Amino acid sequence: MINMSSECSTENTVKKIASFEDAVRFHGHVCPGLTIGYIAAKAAIEKLDAERDVDEELVTIVENDACGVDAVQVLTGCTIGKGNLIHQDHAKQVFTFICRDSGKAVRVALKASFNIDNIDPEVNKLRPKVMSGTATGEEKKEFSERMDGISQTMRNTPVEKMFDIRFVDAKIPQKARIFNSVQCAKCREMMAESRARVQNGEYVCIPCYEEYTRGW
Repeated sequence: MINMSSECSTENTVKKIASFEDAVRFHGHVCPGLTIGYIAAKAAIEKLDAERDVDEELVTIVENDACGVDAVQVLTGCTIGKGNLIHQDHAKQVFTFICRDSGKAVRVALKASFNIDNIDPEVNKLRPKVMSGTATGEEKKEFSERMDGISQTMRNTPVEKMFDIRFVDAKIPQKARIFNSVQCAKCREMMAESRARVQNGEYVCIPCYEEYTRGW
């Protein structure tokens, strides 16, 4: 259980942090990537003394689109649909968690010194076969068991050995907005006016827009 300060909650009840099993059910399988996101989100929630988000009290900025993002969604409640899960395509295992009301932000970055491949080198031999679809049933089973083992080892590792965790100054994004809808002059489908393009004096959607470029 986590005691939640009133600064980052609209409720007085105390809630549990979602379990790793909850994240696995959402994601579909156990893997090191999911485990990274789970540990990072759990550490940040504890650092911020926060609860799972209800109505954009939290904001999460993820710098990758890998498996761990699913765990982040399950634990924090931040989602694309609510507008408080922001993706920055940096291909880095880095996550920033922000509490709107308190203004506090925690950045959680996987350490370069933490190498998943060192936990069980045998996985590296099995992975190409599994990913290419050439693995036997026995090899698939062994791979799954080894992945479970790696995940368990990671979850038993002190979080400070895996991540750099620090409070940071972060610009808090605006809450999600609802925009007026306009109709594309070409495909006739509706779109938010904030994403509309103007071509030949008419609104067109991004897929229908014919971009003009001179190669610059």
